[in-house]
Amino acid sequence: MAGTLTGKLATVRSDGRPHVAPIWFVLDGDDVLFNTADTSVKGKNLDRDNRVSISVDDQTPPYSFVIIEGRAELSAEPAALIRWATEIGRRYMGPDRAGEFGRRNGAPGEWLVRVRPTKITGSDDTVGY
Repeated sequence: MAGTLTGKLATVRSDGRPHVAPIWFVLDGDDVLFNTADTSVKGKNLDRDNRVSISVDDQTPPYSFVIIEGRAELSAEPAALIRWATEIGRRYMGPDRAGEFGRRNGAPGEWLVRVRPTKITGSDDTVGY
């Protein structure tokens, strides 16, 4: 959770093809939380098939990554949307703009996505230092 690394979210399109998109996220315990519009490709995919994979990697030596597989739960509950959208905004845009992003991404037509991990793999030293 240090810094502003983005996640790469993989979802399944209706024809079975994969779709990968960058996401801003925060953690709530082991759960990964992010927002998406209900009309976005990832939003439509998640509404139809909640299986996901998320990859996050640090591209500085000694290089590290984590891959999270799980199931996504979608919520349009206003208080939760605003709360977590604000936390995500705080992480990526700083405290001065957190509220702005919370209001923008916590609005009707947005979902709060909670990914409950079923498998987590990773490495904190991929080059063997």
